[in-house]
Amino acid sequence: MDNNTRGPAWITPPPLLYLLGVLVGIALNRLHPVPFIPAVSKRWRRALGVGLLAGGLGLAGVAVRTFREHGVNPDPRTPVPTLVTQGPYARTRNPIYLGFTLASAGLACLANAGWCWPSLLGVLVVMQRGVIPREERYLAQRFGQAYADYCARVPRWL
Repeated sequence: MDNNTRGPAWITPPPLLYLLGVLVGIALNRLHPVPFIPAVSKRWRRALGVGLLAGGLGLAGVAVRTFREHGVNPDPRTPVPTLVTQGPYARTRNPIYLGFTLASAGLACLANAGWCWPSLLGVLVVMQRGVIPREERYLAQRFGQAYADYCARVPRWL
């Protein structure tokens, strides 16, 4: 992999993985309805869903803006010119993916689709084993000790 002309290789675009997870969960829920949070009123479920969706999209948006402020294209197929450790990246190494996870849970809550729990878990397994390790190998090759120090300070998720 040429670190100067392209970014890390991954299976499929991460936003697509999250979208597919939600769509699979909603489709399965239409076939066999299972409530997302059974013992919660519709009003509270909607409030929770809106909060998770807004919080997740907000976190992802701030992370993308932080990337752009540092001259980094958020598209992970492109080379990374600098290691960004400010803003949300000071608290989690994957704020965009964390935001997508929260937003997916919010959509599932709003759709009251219980099947989204196992499908979101599947997405997280793919992210944890197939996507993030590839990105981390790329960043370790690209930034060496600076990236190792960053990983020692900042957790992958929270």
